[in-house]
Amino acid sequence: MTFAFDNSPVWLDLLGVFFFAVSGSLLAARKHIDIVGSLLLASLVGLGGGVIRDIILAVVPAAFTNPAYLVPPVLATALVYFLFPSVQRYTSLLTLFDAAGLALFCMTGTLKALAAGMNPVASVLLGVTTAVGGGLLRDITANEVPELFNPKDIYALPAFLGAAMTAGLWVLGVFNVLTATAIAAVVFTFRILAWRRSWQAPLAVHGWHRRGSDTGL
Repeated sequence: MTFAFDNSPVWLDLLGVFFFAVSGSLLAARKHIDIVGSLLLASLVGLGGGVIRDIILAVVPAAFTNPAYLVPPVLATALVYFLFPSVQRYTSLLTLFDAAGLALFCMTGTLKALAAGMNPVASVLLGVTTAVGGGLLRDITANEVPELFNPKDIYALPAFLGAAMTAGLWVLGVFNVLTATAIAAVVFTFRILAWRRSWQAPLAVHGWHRRGSDTGL
């Protein structure tokens, strides 16, 4: 039985919003932003990718039509507000929650694009945009170097892999709950391993060395 976006449980999307929202609130807490700013940052990262996706698809963003999408950012803000003093030593939590959101959103973004009639290649690109868009907005708003442009880390490649696997299995008619879980696990593991082991993608120009890449021309 195939698993299309339209008949997938809404909680899958909401779970992705929650994971990303927690990463936003954790960043706000680390930068000593007040609780209002924490809520705004959580909402921005949790809902931003989906809003970009829906605008590209020319539909009203789900965040503006379903009040349930407002619950995860509020819940994430409250969770970090009450628990952050006891977990502030574990800065890796931000990366863990961000990786979980990335794993879910690269799938849901791709599936919604496919359900809207976009071809698989365009759907993969939109899935990646959904996955990395919120994090990009979060980092820029918080005056951080976006993980997407961090030469010492790999961020978008796991999302590309997950989106491509999603589109491929959907075209073959074998995308289901089991394969979706497997894809999410692969993307999450890839992202965490890249972060823990400092995996790096090649620089923009062949032959450049990372030590001298910041010295200019």
